[in-house]
Amino acid sequence: MTLLAIDWSTVPIQAAQFILSFSILILLHEFGHFITARWFGCRVEKFYLFFNPWFSLFKKKKGDTEYGIGWIPLGGYVKISGMIDESMDKEQMKLPPQPHEFRSKPAWQRLIIMLGGIIVNVILAIIIFIFILWVWGKEYLPPQNAKYGIVADSLAHTVGLRDGDIVLKVDTATLKDINTLHGQVILREARSLTVKRGDSTVVVPLQESLIPKLNSRDARDFITIRAPFVVDTFSKQSGAREAGLLKNDTIIGANDTATLFYNDFVKFMKNKKAGKINIKVIRAGDTLTKEVQLDENGKIGAYPKTLKGLGFKYETRKYNFFEAVPAGFKECWVTLGRYVTGLRQLFTGKAKPSESLGSVLSIGGIYPPFWNWQIFWSLTAIFSIILAFMNILPIPGLDGGHALFTLAEMVSGRKPSDKFLEYSQMVGMVLLMALMAYALGLDVWRLFK
Repeated sequence: MTLLAIDWSTVPIQAAQFILSFSILILLHEFGHFITARWFGCRVEKFYLFFNPWFSLFKKKKGDTEYGIGWIPLGGYVKISGMIDESMDKEQMKLPPQPHEFRSKPAWQRLIIMLGGIIVNVILAIIIFIFILWVWGKEYLPPQNAKYGIVADSLAHTVGLRDGDIVLKVDTATLKDINTLHGQVILREARSLTVKRGDSTVVVPLQESLIPKLNSRDARDFITIRAPFVVDTFSKQSGAREAGLLKNDTIIGANDTATLFYNDFVKFMKNKKAGKINIKVIRAGDTLTKEVQLDENGKIGAYPKTLKGLGFKYETRKYNFFEAVPAGFKECWVTLGRYVTGLRQLFTGKAKPSESLGSVLSIGGIYPPFWNWQIFWSLTAIFSIILAFMNILPIPGLDGGHALFTLAEMVSGRKPSDKFLEYSQMVGMVLLMALMAYALGLDVWRLFK
């Protein structure tokens, strides 16, 4: 990706989805801490969405709590009296503990308060998955319904896949959705694919060295679904439309090269510059040739129909509410498993940090350039699970770090000193800020790569 390759017109839509999604996650995560703290009689001094050094965009005091919105959209926080957190309020900690303070509460209550945000995030993900399955069901494209097979990129070709293959199995597991092939190979660390090629069925062996390559950002198009180029819409300044191409025309050639499928046309047009080319199309059974003026980027200004628009038969598994409940729990568990597998591969060298880590720029780019509530809620549920898992890691500065020290206290009967907790919090915050800076640096480098 480069700065010039970004479609800046879609950035506000993606940014709006990202901000709304993470605002929901942060508010409910912090609410988990807030409600459990209040439940056990702790005073909550602040409840903030986003961070607010020096000033706040909005704040209002109600009772003992100041509610507000900060100006740095990188998270949020609740400030609980008597708790060593990111606020590092050392003056308060010098005073004798008060009954309304966190440090005065029994260890088991402090543990529940620390885990409150994580628990809410898990519950939120389960609820979202339940309602997604109940409202929309689960849509998938069986491999055999991808009637023209796959398009294999250069990496897929090196392992033995070919354009037009229909992948039936990943190892011994039947592939139910062709769109999940890439992820299934990574998660299973698969060693073979069973493929229908013409009238034959062949087994394509996979080497262990494939997994790190698939985890690379350059392998996003490992396989795509092959389809003809049937014109659907045109850009504002379209050479194709000016040349007389119409919606539903099927492009089958460019100059003297046959381009029976969309990927063939893309390959032919790669690195083309402004100029003219002859486009051969089929319209109502007739074959026509049109001379098309390319724009400054070497594009004809025509967009293809979607797979659904081409009649590809997707299937949908419908759920009633009582079926959606256990399925929602399962979806949550499967999502967590995928994320844990990704982390394991990161630490075992099967994925590179430089390829896997990303900041808010990468996360925001995952959202589609259009508003789709099903995709929005699906991503929100996935990120809710990730947020819960990240926070439970036993790292100082995270909820899991606080919980670890509290568990150690419950087992040993000895509470860590306030000074130890202060230094641990400082070390944890430095590590987290360094990781965030590293991830942001990677994203900036990718933009200019």
